[in-house]
Amino acid sequence: MARSDNPEYLAGLLNELCQLPHETEWVEFKCNNDNPVEIGEYISALANSAALKGKTNAYLVWGVADESHEVVGTSFRPTEAKKGNEELENWLVRLLSPRIHFRFIEFDVDGKHIAMIEIPRAGHQPVQFQGVEYIRVGSYKKKLKDHPEKERELWRTFDVTPFEQLVAAERIEATEVLNLLDYPAYFKLLDMPLPESRDGILQRLADDHMIETCQGGGWNVLNLGALLFASDLSKFRHLARKAVRVIEYDGEGRVRTKREHESHKGYAAGFESLIGSLKGILPENEVIGEALRKTVPMYPELAIRELVANVLIHQDFTISGTGPMVEVFDGRLEITNPGEPLVDTRRFLDSPPQSRNEALASFLRRVGICEERGSGVDKIVLQTELYQLPAPLFEVVGGHTRAVLFAHKAFAGMDTADRTRACYLHACLQYVQRKRMTNGTLRGRFGIDKQNASQVSRVIRDAVEAGVIRSANPESESKRHASYVPYWA
Repeated sequence: MARSDNPEYLAGLLNELCQLPHETEWVEFKCNNDNPVEIGEYISALANSAALKGKTNAYLVWGVADESHEVVGTSFRPTEAKKGNEELENWLVRLLSPRIHFRFIEFDVDGKHIAMIEIPRAGHQPVQFQGVEYIRVGSYKKKLKDHPEKERELWRTFDVTPFEQLVAAERIEATEVLNLLDYPAYFKLLDMPLPESRDGILQRLADDHMIETCQGGGWNVLNLGALLFASDLSKFRHLARKAVRVIEYDGEGRVRTKREHESHKGYAAGFESLIGSLKGILPENEVIGEALRKTVPMYPELAIRELVANVLIHQDFTISGTGPMVEVFDGRLEITNPGEPLVDTRRFLDSPPQSRNEALASFLRRVGICEERGSGVDKIVLQTELYQLPAPLFEVVGGHTRAVLFAHKAFAGMDTADRTRACYLHACLQYVQRKRMTNGTLRGRFGIDKQNASQVSRVIRDAVEAGVIRSANPESESKRHASYVPYWA
């Protein structure tokens, strides 16, 4: 958070660390040791130890005597340091895995220079440096593999602490909590009256695990509260890149960008505004019916709402440096989230969703931002059929999950892949509705007259040959009355 650069806050933080009775497993004091390799090893050890001890951050501090904790100052300037010809920070980041958002802080206290690295706790796996995982044992830095009991305990910590319950902002005053969070939006979405007192507001947020009391006094804002109701996500340093980006391109590729917008509001507080912004830039179709001319959206709003909600819910927050993204091209809309899905993309429609972030998903369902469990993709596919659009595409690209909506395209303009995908998803939709796909239902999906049934027969044949559908009862049904189900049915 920006407040961490406040001189008073930094002086207070240093004082708190110096008051510790001895070096703990999540704090290390140095005077002038500037060995880059040793610094990298300490970052790994301190990040892993912070996770083990339930701390939000760990600290490597220069300018404090090891034994007495007396502030003596340091000549080390980490922001100016290099390893070879490479800046020290870049060198360290490159050799850490997974990459974590540590940062160098430099400030003066009573005329003495202090340097510090603020290191976030390990999130979902131990942090390595140059391929080796380190841990602190008392005040000593050790290789994690040499302490299997700590390694087991660390992995148990990762298993039982969901991302939503980690701390986004630690030890802050009540007034600052209310500045950081859009609490009126919380009560409005839940259709609850705003409590008359500040304590009442804070208690209600704490009851819903948006914030928690801090043992050192004040409050902690949890990731769940920040992600859902941040007034500005950029104020939470580790979550700033999780803001939703909307990019509109000129043409079908990414060469020319028309405009770019980043939604810094929390996901729940800013959802309707985000959808409104999207509707403002998405194209419309002009249609004539019953002698009336009217415009309709190119893409169904319900499908867009579901897809945007899905990328928020199912993203992998442990992947740093990236977040949800909506890209608008001529002829298609792509919505991408970090992380590979927990369910095969071919089974999105029929499988109950598995979310990495169940608390986030649960709250967005409570306030009606996303549909009930298991119905979202059904509605997306149904809406594209009602709008006579090509079937949506779900794919995994470079560790990210992407959903693509396509603008209207006549049957004649669809290629074999488009038609086969539409046939498969139509069969899936029919099956989950306890129906079966036939030539007639698929003709209706494509808007094809009965006299052109042979065109649909070819689509069905291609889909059978592709192995995505099969005959429901091959032994007893004639071709004329054949029905079909997905390959997995």
